[in-house]
Amino acid sequence: MDKAPQRRNKGARLKRRSESLSAIALTLTLLTASPSFGQAILEGERFHPAVATQGMVATSHTLATDVALQVLKDGGNAIDAAVTAGFALAVTQPRSGNIGGGGSMPIAKGDDSAPEAIDYREKAPAAASETMFQDDNGEVVKNRSRFTHLAAGVPGTVAGLAKALERHGTLTLKQALAPAIKLARDGFTVPQRFTDGLEQARPRLERWPVTLSTFYKADGSAYQPGDTFQQPALAATLQRIADQGVDGFYEGETADLIVAEMERHGGLITEADLSTYEPVVRKPVHGTYHGYDVYSMSPPSSGGTHIVQILNILEGYPLRESGHNTADTIHWMAEAMKLAYADRSQYLGDTDYVDVPLAGLTSKAYAETLRKDITTERARQASEIGPGQPATYESPETTHFSVVDKWGNAVSNTYTINFSYGSGITVEGAGFLLNNEMDDFSAKPGVPNAYGLIGGEANKVEPGKRMLSSMSPTIVKKQGKNFLVTGSPGGSRIITTTLQVILNVIDHDMNIQTAVSAPRVHHQWLPDELRIEQGISGDTVKLLESRGHAVVTNSAMGAIQSIMVGEDGTLYGGADPRRSTSSAQGY
Repeated sequence: MDKAPQRRNKGARLKRRSESLSAIALTLTLLTASPSFGQAILEGERFHPAVATQGMVATSHTLATDVALQVLKDGGNAIDAAVTAGFALAVTQPRSGNIGGGGSMPIAKGDDSAPEAIDYREKAPAAASETMFQDDNGEVVKNRSRFTHLAAGVPGTVAGLAKALERHGTLTLKQALAPAIKLARDGFTVPQRFTDGLEQARPRLERWPVTLSTFYKADGSAYQPGDTFQQPALAATLQRIADQGVDGFYEGETADLIVAEMERHGGLITEADLSTYEPVVRKPVHGTYHGYDVYSMSPPSSGGTHIVQILNILEGYPLRESGHNTADTIHWMAEAMKLAYADRSQYLGDTDYVDVPLAGLTSKAYAETLRKDITTERARQASEIGPGQPATYESPETTHFSVVDKWGNAVSNTYTINFSYGSGITVEGAGFLLNNEMDDFSAKPGVPNAYGLIGGEANKVEPGKRMLSSMSPTIVKKQGKNFLVTGSPGGSRIITTTLQVILNVIDHDMNIQTAVSAPRVHHQWLPDELRIEQGISGDTVKLLESRGHAVVTNSAMGAIQSIMVGEDGTLYGGADPRRSTSSAQGY
């Protein structure tokens, strides 16, 4: 056999291998020697926001984003789109979207007018009393404020969304409701998250036959991904609102159904409670941070007050130089958070019922006094911290969405029925879940609620009073123009989630999607633990523990839906990946 061809083939292979190695060496040389070529290959943003010029919507459900975006495309403004999204979420996301709950909606127009906030938080029924959640010995019966008909406050969502439309919208209430009615009547395709949620909540929900028949199949099984889920009773309820306005909910057939539900099970909401409910237009809490103006929800939400308070404390630290989620940065944030939550336990409540030292809590001078007690070397234990002394008084499951339109109008809306699926109780014949927001009152001063938050005398149960909230829908302005629209669900973690997106954008120069996606931390004074998400460096955790922090890694926090406006007017949407159905879209 002639071996010459084999030798020639082997030589050719060796030559090709040598040429390949030379090419690889040349490529590596170019990558390291050429800055422009190296940047093109090796650099770039890890998370990319949605980008648009005419309008942007960020919600926790794709279908709600779709219908709200269509409103903008059809010429509606941000308020029209926000109200449309709010009603659509009541259909597609029953775990938190609602007409049986309440919420908060700051609005900042694209002109020079002052921002305002629509407070449509639920109210305690007239028959509510301070000790209604205590037994004969004065001890709190915890599930009484969570999973009974006594847990429901008078719903505010319908009145609040209608008020926003009446003051600032261009659509009729009937037009804003049309997409939600269609989704309820014709149904929508169930995503995996819908199925998972109902399976996880089954032990609570199946206790109530009406809830079981409303949200599960006839055989009791959960709807599966790809199934069509229809809600005829809810469609009829929404249609009554479309035809009769807010009276279609707070009076007439729907009101009768709510009251009958209460009477069957010992609840307190009456026809009078419903017919007299009114949302309130409030002045948002205002603060500044490194030259930016921060507008957030005022009491009875604690969110805006404490976001401004924490920002004031942190303004005295070099967060930008320290870096994102370094040990120093997290330490300073945690220490500031503790102080704010300690103050929350004593001072915050419904300002229609109690005096809240709002100017004192949000003043730069008060923040400076608090900052003096923080050291970089050591974490203060919760036992060392109590409510501070601000200046004298002036005479977990939620959902958030943000909208900006082509005129620069911005809406930040957070609303809730409290727990995932609220009380778990569906109003028979009406197709919607009741909230269990009465748990947000202090059932007894000093006793923590379901989120571990301590409440005081200012947040005790009183007839007609709005319960304290952590909702923090926020709008940040830069040089007088709307710049950042943000907010989150998450119970007690709402405040710190919203805070960190603001810091990520302003201090750490992140694009909005990166700011939303970055790992989060949380401290609420009690329990005395620093909660973190996965993604915080193990080395950083060790440094924090060496300073005395009790670090606990836990599940994801919040689901913040945000929009940022560039200097040239370009809109950037950031949907939180912590919710699989989150969606930011623009045009």
